[in-house]
Parts: sequence; C-alpha cells; structure tokens
Amino acid sequence: MAETQTKTISEVRAQAKWVHCSARKARLVLDTIRGRSVPEARTVLAFSTRDVARAIDKVLRSAVANAEANHGFFGDEMVISACYADEGPGLKRWKPRARGRADRFVKGTCHITIRLTSLVPPREVAKPVKPAAPAADEASAKAPETAAEAPAKSKTAAEAKPKAPRIAAAKPRAKKTDQGEAKPKVARKRKPKVKKEEE
Repeated sequence: MAETQTKTISEVRAQAKWVHCSARKARLVLDTIRGRSVPEARTVLAFSTRDVARAIDKVLRSAVANAEANHGFFGDEMVISACYADEGPGLKRWKPRARGRADRFVKGTCHITIRLTSLVPPREVAKPVKPAAPAADEASAKAPETAAEAPAKSKTAAEAKPKAPRIAAAKPRAKKTDQGEAKPKVARKRKPKVKKEEE
C-alpha cells in the first residue's frame, strides 16, 4: 500500500475568559472574521460598531503574538481557522420594579477562543545567546580562594560600586516678574469709602 504524505498544519490559539458580554453577541462578530486573513480581520474589527469587537481584537492580537514569538510564524500570513465563544458563568442581578417588587436578570459572560493557521512553513525562532564571560572573571573563578579572602573581595566590590544619586524633591519656586522675584503679598486694610458730599 502506498503511503500518502499529509501536509501538517500547526495551529496557534489564544483565549480570553470571563469577557463581560453574552456569547450570542460575541458570535455575531466572530462570524464576520472566520476564515479571513489576520490583516483583513483586524480591519473588519476596527470598523465594527459592536463593543465586543474590542475584546475580540485583543484576543486576535494575542494569538498573533503567540505565533510570532513561540512558533516563528509571520502574523500577516496567517488565517483564522476557527473562532468561537463559549458560555461563561452568569452574574445574577436584581432590578427594582413597581410596587416594591424586583425582577431578576442575568448578565452573561463568555470565553472567546481564536485559532490561527499558517500555510507557510514557520521560520526558526532565534534563541537568546548568553554573553560570554570576560577572561579576567574566568581566571579569578578558576583560582582557589581561602575563606579569609572571600569576604574581603566582596567588601571591596561593594565599596567600588558607585551609588546612584538621589533625586531631590522639586521645591516650589517663587514667581519672577520683570523687576525680579515677586514679593510676598501683605494683607492690607481696606480704606472705608468716603461718601461724596452732595452739593
């Protein structure tokens, strides 16, 4: 029997839990971006009039960041393979009504999940390289130390490090005028108004 090679497509996902929006309202927006490329989906979400579009945009950006940082994909070449909103726990609240009665209503929450797929093979993720230690440090590490020398070295190293200067708190400055610094205001007594004598 001939073996058929299937193209393996890896998926990257991101999820936001307990979003304060009902699952039905979130699904209306998710239906508009399903199957679209990432740049196209971002454009659709940017011009959407629904509030939940902002939360979905955050999840999409998180999924793209996961793909680029962890798996070496390029975000603009990815496609939304699946996106869905699951029901979350409902928040029970009360609303006052007429004659002292109350009606109960439920504020729904949802869990939004977005899965991305790339048909282009991922590039290798560059791993951070540790800096090489200087030659002087290697020589000192190899040389054996006595118990008396070790604390003396640590003290000299602590003394050699310069301390960062403290930033002084900003002092209030006196206002300056054209004639120099302003003089403090002195409380003056008001002169009583003299009534003009009628002729």
